[in-house]
Amino acid sequence: MKLRFNRKQLCIPYAAFLLLFVIVPLLVIIYYAFTNGEGEFTLENLTAFFSSTNTIGTLIYSFALAITTTLVCLAIAYPTAYILARSGFKKKYVLLLLFIMPMWINFTLRITALKEILTAIEGNIAAYPFLNSVIGMTYDFLPFMILPLYTSLLKLDKNLLEAAQDLGAGKIRVFLRVTLPLSVPGIISGITMVLLPSMTNYVVLDMLYNSTYIMGSLIGSYFNAYDWNNGSMISLILLVIIFIVTLVTNRFSDKDDNGGREVIL
Repeated sequence: MKLRFNRKQLCIPYAAFLLLFVIVPLLVIIYYAFTNGEGEFTLENLTAFFSSTNTIGTLIYSFALAITTTLVCLAIAYPTAYILARSGFKKKYVLLLLFIMPMWINFTLRITALKEILTAIEGNIAAYPFLNSVIGMTYDFLPFMILPLYTSLLKLDKNLLEAAQDLGAGKIRVFLRVTLPLSVPGIISGITMVLLPSMTNYVVLDMLYNSTYIMGSLIGSYFNAYDWNNGSMISLILLVIIFIVTLVTNRFSDKDDNGGREVIL
């Protein structure tokens, strides 16, 4: 006897997972965010966030660290992905694998090894918290920037590049007018994959002796102090910020992906 499932039945496991591990936890966060210790509705947690110099300063520092990390990753990843995608290397997949292999190693081991290297170079790495954080974040998230860029550049239509050269465009002009605009979806995808996690990944900071809080560590400090109400409000605000950033980047990605060739031509 054959079992037949319709589409609605196949969606049941996904719907159950979404309900138990996404919607219910989100509702719990919303509940604690808008209540006080006695369970009464209040907006004090929201006003406390925007009136506290500590939380606003942490938010600004998190943005600065995330943006700097993203720019450094982009500056390293784009030339790397371009060379791998457009070159005639027979072993370019092996070279790409070398950038991905660190992801297979335990995160703690990788950051511990990086800490030893930074200690040997700088001595007291705690004296350079922002610099070491950028280095650690870049080391951790660089593969996430290379992969979407490499995929985007690999799919470029070579006929467009040849047509631009036939029309008299030099290599720099071809890159600026054809290659770079058509690789924007990969750039945006890489930025999204690096910018958002680097705002909250406080483990790198802790392991590199950075005493400065970012949003992830600030939220953790509230929950460790059993202040679930303020911790939930900060989590909710950060979730809204991440949602807005994701929405904006997705719109840019769709626009460039659908209309990139028409604009160039």
